[in-house]
Amino acid sequence: MMAGGANGWVIRPYQPADETAILEIWNAALTHDPISPATWRSRVLLDPNFQPEGCPVAVVDGQPRGFLLSLTRQVPFFTDGLQPDQAWITAFAVHPAWQGRGLGSALLQTALDRLRRQGVRTVTIATYLPHYFFPGVDVEAYAPGLAFLTRRGFTVIARPLSMQADLTGFQIPPAIAAVADRLRAEGVTVRPVEPTDILPLLTFLRQHFSWDWHREACEVLRDLFAGDPRAVGLLVALQNDTVVGYAQHRGERFGPFGVHPEHRRRGIGRVLLALTLRAMLAKGYHTAWFLWTSDQAARLYATCGFRAARRFAVLRLLLTP
Repeated sequence: MMAGGANGWVIRPYQPADETAILEIWNAALTHDPISPATWRSRVLLDPNFQPEGCPVAVVDGQPRGFLLSLTRQVPFFTDGLQPDQAWITAFAVHPAWQGRGLGSALLQTALDRLRRQGVRTVTIATYLPHYFFPGVDVEAYAPGLAFLTRRGFTVIARPLSMQADLTGFQIPPAIAAVADRLRAEGVTVRPVEPTDILPLLTFLRQHFSWDWHREACEVLRDLFAGDPRAVGLLVALQNDTVVGYAQHRGERFGPFGVHPEHRRRGIGRVLLALTLRAMLAKGYHTAWFLWTSDQAARLYATCGFRAARRFAVLRLLLTP
């Protein structure tokens, strides 16, 4: 894959020597989401789905000035398999000094042409599992980029928001404490996970939630019971010794958490949320955050002090053969 422009630039696949320049471009253009070399290597280069051809680089006079990171599955993702008709763009940037010269358009067209040849029909920005950097385009921080993509046929399919809470002095709200008392009277127990809960919890997750949530829970359980438990925590909710909900955290990052569909609207989620935040504060964390949720779920988080931090646009493009 090699394409040239009238202004002397070339589009070619990523090369190992590009790393420093790519990180400079990323940090100059994606100013709200800086990246380190370690993160680039662990979440891009070591991703089994990464292919150099999926990361076209715009080169001017021998120097990278822009790049686009697109991914298709080379290995199955649990029961989702290879998803051969789907692709994801997880990062896209042109150095600010070189924007407006056609590099971005050339990078995007190069990537889309390649994906079309592979039989991809749906390209999504940017909800790739398990290694997305952000759930979409930040509508305020990267408004010009959002406009660029919509002009080229991408449509907004969701507008999730990230949220954060100041935990300093956090107290369980009285209304949630009352719900916790009622649940105890109804036979619901909320407590830290124990080794004997591992298999029932993982079965619960396989039955009612995504494989990515299963993967994340496994990582927390591995740290809790076979590694360093200091930065992680996981609570389970049980009804008659059966798992009906759970909540986890890793450092200041809260979630995922969920409740059995048949036990929702009982207040179990609110209790799991509040008790997890209280446990995080007890460990010395004074902020809690997560990357995305819906406006509907945001109302639940607001009961424990969460406020919107960023708004994203998830974008999708349907490719024609």
